[in-house]
Amino acid sequence: MSTESLDASGTRPDHRPGQLAMGVAAIVLSAVLAYGAANIPSDAGYAGVGPDFLPWIVSAVMAICGVMLIWEVRTGGYRNMEEPSGAARGDWHALAWVAAGILGNAALITTIGFILSCALCYLLAVRGLRISEGKPGGDTMQLVRDAVVGMLISAPTYWLFTKFLAVNLPGLTSGGWI
Repeated sequence: MSTESLDASGTRPDHRPGQLAMGVAAIVLSAVLAYGAANIPSDAGYAGVGPDFLPWIVSAVMAICGVMLIWEVRTGGYRNMEEPSGAARGDWHALAWVAAGILGNAALITTIGFILSCALCYLLAVRGLRISEGKPGGDTMQLVRDAVVGMLISAPTYWLFTKFLAVNLPGLTSGGWI
């Protein structure tokens, strides 16, 4: 490796500034995960593994990924990376629809139940994704179809978790089927 292509800080100038930020962000995220894992009780459960085991593994792997990303940047940036596709700027209108779906789901899940809140999330997110592709958001019939598809996806998920896995999810009725 020749040193004439390195700048004063020892990095190659052919990487984008965001590439180094991704590695640093991964390490910061791993530290946040490790902090959270440290607050989980470590009482050994089944097979001697406590509830803090998986968070520690995820934190360690995230730190390794961050170090590898930084190493990649320090040795020349992401190699053989294609130019990004899509628009040069983000579509904030589409992002607002997707964010509204996610936040609406979080806000309404205990009020209207898992199935309806997830169907609403699906409806709003799909509308935002359509807009991001430059397509129309959808007319009334499309919104009805999206709501039905959202329910067809969320209902079996709800039933699987509540009836077969015994995980309590917020429902609309006390019977547990909706």
